[in-house]
Amino acid sequence: MKELLGTGVALITPFNEDGNVDVAALANIVEYNVSGGVEYLVVLGTTGESVTLSKEEKQLIIDTVIAANAGRLPLVLGVGGNNTAMVTEELLTANLSAFVAILSVSPYYNKPTQEGIYQHFKAVSLASPIPVILYNVPGRTGSNVLPETVARLAEDFKNIVAVKEASGDIVQVLELVKKTPADFHVISGDDITALSSVLAGGSGVISVIGQGLPNEFSSMIRFGLEKQVEKAFALHYDLQEGMQLIFEEGNPAGIKTILEIAGLSKAKVRLPLVEATTELKQKIEAFVKPFIKVVA
Repeated sequence: MKELLGTGVALITPFNEDGNVDVAALANIVEYNVSGGVEYLVVLGTTGESVTLSKEEKQLIIDTVIAANAGRLPLVLGVGGNNTAMVTEELLTANLSAFVAILSVSPYYNKPTQEGIYQHFKAVSLASPIPVILYNVPGRTGSNVLPETVARLAEDFKNIVAVKEASGDIVQVLELVKKTPADFHVISGDDITALSSVLAGGSGVISVIGQGLPNEFSSMIRFGLEKQVEKAFALHYDLQEGMQLIFEEGNPAGIKTILEIAGLSKAKVRLPLVEATTELKQKIEAFVKPFIKVVA
């Protein structure tokens, strides 16, 4: 799937001061990323605070992104959870016609075995009418999807076409590239290891900071895919401090700070998350000053 090459961005959900979804801000963020050169958009992922959204809010976000994107970039939809039956029911009933793939996280909290993870994604694969991107993020789920399990799923189910690998373990990335089929996409889920993953044979990244600095980050990944290593690493080192800063107090508090500085949306998040501290906001502002052209 060529649509999954390069930089995808995990869109935030912007909120007004009253706590409701800020539809205008979301449309502006979509436009900012389309014009910034990213290759695709990911809707309702972890960065979008999807677990705190109602069913009606999720549909509002989907409708807003589809309208703002206007068919320009491929769209990926987050559909996952730790109740296999509920995930499959959603896949069987949802209108997925606007999306090229779903992104489905490995079950969290339950801590299934590798066989349990395999059986969960088997059910997801059989229910999904469109391609599936597996999402491995052990820091959030409490369990690691091993390369052997990913390779088994990739071999057994042809609509499982990619993995978003967010373990932060570059050795695991190497194992994934080695053990999965040649046409299977290993996509970085960690900004800090994204370039290294691409140079190791990965297909790109689903990024957080790329949403705030789309031009610079997507250029870095394209240079990596083209094996222009010196140009790619020059950008990486320019961006590295920011990649670390935005996760200091959790995601998406950091990236929402960047988008607020850019004049695109407010930094407001939903409980149990809280906004970045004043100290961290000041550090982020100092970092982004050379990059950001205020949109407001």
